[in-house]
Amino acid sequence: MTQEVRQSVPTGDESELTGVRNFRDVGGLPTVDGRRVRHGVLFRSGHLAQATGDDVAFLESLGLHTVFDFRNRDDMALEGPDAELPGTRNLNMPLSDPAEGAGFWHIVRDGDLAALRELLGDGRAARRMAAAYRKLVLERTAEHSRMLAELTDPEDPAVPALLHCAAGKDRAGTSIAIILLALGVERSAIEEDYLQSNARHRRYKVVRGDGSSGTAIDPAITELLSPLFEARVEYLRIAFDTIEEEWGSVDRYLEEGLGLTPERRARLQERLLTD
Repeated sequence: MTQEVRQSVPTGDESELTGVRNFRDVGGLPTVDGRRVRHGVLFRSGHLAQATGDDVAFLESLGLHTVFDFRNRDDMALEGPDAELPGTRNLNMPLSDPAEGAGFWHIVRDGDLAALRELLGDGRAARRMAAAYRKLVLERTAEHSRMLAELTDPEDPAVPALLHCAAGKDRAGTSIAIILLALGVERSAIEEDYLQSNARHRRYKVVRGDGSSGTAIDPAITELLSPLFEARVEYLRIAFDTIEEEWGSVDRYLEEGLGLTPERRARLQERLLTD
């Protein structure tokens, strides 16, 4: 017998959270056929490593089935593992990181301006991000296929679900965008949700080498890091363009690239959309 999807009552107010950044309920986004994403079934955020006791209690109240953690070992070495949420499965599914390794983040934390100029100056930061978004589409089809398989499991669907990486912007943002494409959400609405990560209170906090937190103080460092820390619509559009270039259409990408059959896609829409 098919298990009924748990749906939580709270819709996820980020003001309830102090140790988790960039959290939001994706519910309410409109589809091209006039439906909307259900509230309380799909959430996104930054990592949960610094979740407070109150944060954990709030996240528990959402009735989450699965937390998809897209961080890699380097991320976890810097930030720590996610706080445990009793009764919730944590599924670690590492995706590529635009920084490509812990060594980069050590340079950021140490505030090494000369090294950062060498790595990120003269447009290299934006090119790094563009390449990362292409790789997320081209090289992570197995992970994104598994993500969709988990969400469409006929017996034990992984919803309500929370998707996060470190900042909740790039790896989680691309993964959320793929789900929203499968749901038929309007492209402009997907982009608008993506850009919400730019709000100051949602920005990723860098822990510096001396243990203090916050963004880098030196304006030159801030300028160098901006292409990495900002959600820029052109990055997401690179992912969309890569789909079109490689597969010809979103439908072919979902079915041939990620194995999302029309039957499973309809099941996903039934679970995550409302009239």
